[in-house]
Amino acid sequence: MRKRAFAGALAALALAALGGCSINKIAADALTGTGGANVFASDGDPELVGDALPFAIKMYESLLEANPTHRGLLLTTGSLFVMYANAFVQSPAELLPRSRFAEQQAAKTRAKKLYLRGLELLYRGLNHTYPGFRMAFQKQTLPALLAKTKKADVPFLYWSAAAGLAEYSLDNFDMELGLRVPEFHALINRAYELDPDFNNGALDELALLFYASVPESMGGDKAKALLHYKRAVEKSRELLAGPYVSYAQAVAVPAQDYAAFRASLGRALAVDPEADPANRLVNVIAQRKAEFLLENAVLFFIEVGSNEY
Repeated sequence: MRKRAFAGALAALALAALGGCSINKIAADALTGTGGANVFASDGDPELVGDALPFAIKMYESLLEANPTHRGLLLTTGSLFVMYANAFVQSPAELLPRSRFAEQQAAKTRAKKLYLRGLELLYRGLNHTYPGFRMAFQKQTLPALLAKTKKADVPFLYWSAAAGLAEYSLDNFDMELGLRVPEFHALINRAYELDPDFNNGALDELALLFYASVPESMGGDKAKALLHYKRAVEKSRELLAGPYVSYAQAVAVPAQDYAAFRASLGRALAVDPEADPANRLVNVIAQRKAEFLLENAVLFFIEVGSNEY
């Protein structure tokens, strides 16, 4: 089914090149249905996907010009910006050695801009469905608008929160973004109310990162971080490496718990990417990060010497 849908999307794109709003609409519907952007997540070659995504994103943006309020296109394009920024800009930058600090900072600056572009598209979709959503937090009307959201809005809420928090994580001195942390927290909470099992525990992993990473004054809570970690592992049926890597970085490192760090990353590396083909890409990327963290543990732990890993 997925291959047929993707083939149909390619056929629609060939027709779209001839122009015409109706053809663009057909292409938009085909590309944002089953087998559209999801084809990337099932690929096991991060380099292939990383090279292909910029073209795909620009293609989706061109379709958005003809269909500026197309809900599926807004979600797909916005989420692809976030995914590309995280997996192929920020994450590789974090693996660079200290000798390439300038290059690392340039990549993080670029990732921040990509997160912002994704967030703007996702909020455009929410604002179209719920007029006033874009400025709701500033006008203190966000709770009322969030109360109107439905389960179908959860992907928008999830990716918006992920984009905003990731953007802030790259620049804690951005006061404007810092003031919006409660806004993104509210999106996570509402999404969790509507669909706590969304995407096999994706919301729990996002909540884990939020509660473990922000200070208590901004909503941080170590107990909640641990709770959501356990839920993320359970809901993913232990088939995703991501929750283990997130726990190692967000919980074990700040606590300087090297044993938990090693154990968690060991569990991440034990995951078989072929056991969950739909998430093959995210598992391969997470396991690469797990290997880097284990090999460079001395950078994160005061009491760990090179002979201990």
